[in-house]
Amino acid sequence: MSISLGVLAVATASQLVVFVLSHSVALLADLIHNGGDALTALPLGIAFFLRSFRGEKLAGLFVVLTIFVSACVALYETIQRFIRPQHLSHLWVLAAAGVIGFVGNEIAAQVRLHAGRRLSSPALIADGNHARIDGFVSLGVVASAAVVSLGARVGDPIIGLAITLLILKITWDSWRTVSTTDPGEMIEPPSHDH
Repeated sequence: MSISLGVLAVATASQLVVFVLSHSVALLADLIHNGGDALTALPLGIAFFLRSFRGEKLAGLFVVLTIFVSACVALYETIQRFIRPQHLSHLWVLAAAGVIGFVGNEIAAQVRLHAGRRLSSPALIADGNHARIDGFVSLGVVASAAVVSLGARVGDPIIGLAITLLILKITWDSWRTVSTTDPGEMIEPPSHDH
């Protein structure tokens, strides 16, 4: 847990520096979400330290709430950018921040998924799957830099909106995982009949 917390904290701090330079709402949506994800490691870590199934269930619900709040903040900021567009700068650095977010989330996903399977933790597995999807959300920041560099300034808030909608889908999927699976039950991947 501490590894994924550290990796996401570094990725978020790096993205924050780039946001101050670039003012990209797509990056802002991603860094708000990554910052929230870093914080979700804390209640999960406490629940595992206390070895509390009830605590793990509550931590899983906290994870879902954190994802939802980050989506709401990202949506608000994206709407503001549609109303008051801003000029983006430092596009190469912006693209690099998206790559940093992708790598940070993939590392966090691997750590959380491995631990979740080892501990039979639906909350941790949901958080790992969520981190993996977030990596692809971070690649949206790269797409935003590319679109804006081609002259389409409106591309940044459009991609910010797409990222926000994906975060809302992640919220729903995480809610279903946490609310329908008890701690200690191992989540089996769906079988594919051919």
